[in-house]
Amino acid sequence: MGTASTQGELWGTRASDWADVQEVTFRPVYEAALAAAGIGKGTTLLDVGCGAGMFCELAASKGARVSGLDAAAPLIAIAKARVPGGDFRVGEMEEQPFQNSSFDAVTGFNSFQYAASPVSALREARRVVRKGGTVIVMLWGRQEECEAAAYINALGSQLPPPPPDAPGPFALSQDGALDALAKEAGLLPKALHDIDTPWEFPDLETALRGMLSAGPAIRAIRHSGEQSVKEAVTKAIAQFKTPSGGYRLRNKSRYLLASV
Repeated sequence: MGTASTQGELWGTRASDWADVQEVTFRPVYEAALAAAGIGKGTTLLDVGCGAGMFCELAASKGARVSGLDAAAPLIAIAKARVPGGDFRVGEMEEQPFQNSSFDAVTGFNSFQYAASPVSALREARRVVRKGGTVIVMLWGRQEECEAAAYINALGSQLPPPPPDAPGPFALSQDGALDALAKEAGLLPKALHDIDTPWEFPDLETALRGMLSAGPAIRAIRHSGEQSVKEAVTKAIAQFKTPSGGYRLRNKSRYLLASV
């Protein structure tokens, strides 16, 4: 079984907060990926784990014909409103509802690592992209280059202990890990890029709206209570407060460009 049911319910809980606040933090890597993959007029594109559709909206503005798949129905509803001409579906990334060789490019931003089996999800991406097409996989950069690690650790303190063999949130960010995963899925890695993706918020209220909209944050809230999670995250990000009263966390995102 995949993870769509569980992840969809978590990520859909605060869909509007994700769309309004947190999703925009990915824009630098979205724009870099669009350029690197040459996505433009006539490109057929599938974004796996498309969320509220910001990347699809950017791709559509360049003339691409976009489709999106996500586990969370509330996020898909926002994506449909943003890109009325797109084909957006609720589904499981390990059993995609698309025909073989349907797309010129398949992307996954902060998504494939949430699959029950990331390699199975990437094999599905390979199946639905045409021969010679492009697959892009994005996740966190190295832990030492992500100040958001403080926030992730704060959430971890509010969750039950993970199983001893569970991979950490930065497991696939280690050098060589993403290339190895792509090769296991039958993809040919071509280039690896690290992109600055800072988190910037004007005040604490906005920061908490964004950070507590992610699926892992919802899990933490359900386990420890909203007030406890808010206090833990507020304490963790205090070091990143700016003189103006806002917050800025310097991060890098890592994405792999692969071919089929």
